[in-house]
Amino acid sequence: MVGSYSAGSDQPKPVNVASVPHRSPFRYPGGKTWLVPCVRAWMHCIEPKPRVFVEPFAGGAIVGLTVAAERLADRVILAELDAAVAAVWKVILSGEAESLVRRILDFEVTRDNVLRVLRSKPQNEHELAFQTIVRNRMQRGGILARGASLVKCGENGRGLCSRWYPATLARRIRAIAEMRDRIEFFHIDAFAIIPQFARQKTAAVFIDPPYTAGGKHAGKRLYTHYVVDHQSLFAFAQRAACAVMMTYDESTEVLELARRFRLCVNRVPMKSTHHRVAFELVLTNRPWTLAPASSCTRTLFD
Repeated sequence: MVGSYSAGSDQPKPVNVASVPHRSPFRYPGGKTWLVPCVRAWMHCIEPKPRVFVEPFAGGAIVGLTVAAERLADRVILAELDAAVAAVWKVILSGEAESLVRRILDFEVTRDNVLRVLRSKPQNEHELAFQTIVRNRMQRGGILARGASLVKCGENGRGLCSRWYPATLARRIRAIAEMRDRIEFFHIDAFAIIPQFARQKTAAVFIDPPYTAGGKHAGKRLYTHYVVDHQSLFAFAQRAACAVMMTYDESTEVLELARRFRLCVNRVPMKSTHHRVAFELVLTNRPWTLAPASSCTRTLFD
């Protein structure tokens, strides 16, 4: 069933991300906090309730963490290929989160200390996890890719300290660790895990790939692993027995792929880094009903 698409002017306001619980320890480029209300609505429309929720491009994993915290599925599976990001999830979900928490709480933020951590060669997963958290918090925009510069003025002129909230990070990490009995993490390529759920009718798969479709180049700048076979993702969504949601930047190429693979299309408002209202496309392989209060834009289906 193909969603009809309209870019009309009568659009709802973007979600106020301050109203959404922030559960991830990451500041992540392309993070999906603004999409959480839509994902909730989508999950509540899936019958029967999904037994497993899969986020194969986990990154900061705000969606998967929300599903686990609100028990929207019985089990959550996160997958991430980036070794640095994976190290954080492995440590937190292995029962050893407290060691990472202690290093964060004890860390004194000075330029020399930050550079020492970032220039070091981690000798184990714990050191890599801590380095990743420091890099994510100290580099501009939370960008983890090589070449990103350090925060300069930062928030309210606080420089490197402007995004370093040790008590908040500790609270989030401990909360995630408490949910580890219902979260599984795999350091694996998304394309190796996605097919495993194609025939599972009680699964829900949320796909948020690096944005390199439609001529977009942000993924190349923001992520270490940015080469993605987008057509294969669309083909998976079309044939899968499980419920699938994908999110993409608005572009002619993505809309054409959605039409070609007969996916439903919703246009969802969000605020960009520069506080401008922008729209992303939310694609699903089956129609669903949005809650009246949702900020998502419901499209019609033919």
